[in-house]
Amino acid sequence: MTFEKQIPLLIVQGPTSSGKSDLAVALAEKFDGEIVNADSMQIYRGMDIGTAKPSRDLLQRAPHHLIDIIDPDQPFSAADFRKYAGIAIREIHSRGKRVIVAGGTGLYIKALIKGLIDSPEGNPSIREELNEAARIYGREELHRRLALVDPVTAAKLHPNDQVRLVRALEVFRLTGRPISALRETHGFQNTDFHALKIGITSDRAELYRKIDIRVDWMIQNGLAEEVRMLLAKGFTPDLKPMRSLGYSQICACLSGAYSLEEAILLVKRDTRHYAKRQLTWFKKDSEIKWFEYPLNVDIIFNNVIEFYV
Repeated sequence: MTFEKQIPLLIVQGPTSSGKSDLAVALAEKFDGEIVNADSMQIYRGMDIGTAKPSRDLLQRAPHHLIDIIDPDQPFSAADFRKYAGIAIREIHSRGKRVIVAGGTGLYIKALIKGLIDSPEGNPSIREELNEAARIYGREELHRRLALVDPVTAAKLHPNDQVRLVRALEVFRLTGRPISALRETHGFQNTDFHALKIGITSDRAELYRKIDIRVDWMIQNGLAEEVRMLLAKGFTPDLKPMRSLGYSQICACLSGAYSLEEAILLVKRDTRHYAKRQLTWFKKDSEIKWFEYPLNVDIIFNNVIEFYV
């Protein structure tokens, strides 16, 4: 298979706190590139500290795209990311620059490279009905219902994953077909891009140490004040971005549910769990080349050179 008409993409992915932003900028400087953000939280304006957006120094060292593009109360899906990332990638490529996609949202990267299934748009009334059922009967009831109509998808979803349970049931209600069958028909093939996927991580103890350091940095640099400001602007705790790591725990702290010390411990614990889930997702992709970072940075650069030759 040849790739003459495909746009070459360098993709940097890995768990939170692994150093993706630093590596992406180093690669952009070395290979005359620009960075397209693939972190589902860094797209939101006003959510800077808790999302660990690239520092001012990193932003000045290399152009970044798809950061601070919407407000926290605006919807944004993997399909939206695929659309806007595609526009940015083609624009960067048209100027003769290298394209580096960097982020830890595996679904966004999959949508960009492999495409998305042809599924119906969300139906607010169906979603409201299903979310209400979860509130009354528990999320396990949604999982039970899904197992009856789509056992393949149900087996892959945790009973607490309400968002995906609701979506799978919604798709079945709207199409009469399991979402697993739609995925199988789609096949997830894309010929627009030729990608080198670089996965970076470190041993588990070192990764957890980095996570703890990052959370402490967030607190010291004003995460609580950032959350207060967002709440003051009318962004309520039930919004999806406000229910993300760091923000949900600090919202609960500000409401009196936790002390700040308890909230910090919860953020660290939940971030470790999130990193494990990210690694589980990425490990399913056999195309990713894994490297310890920064230990193997020279090997990473050599792989990129070979990719561009």
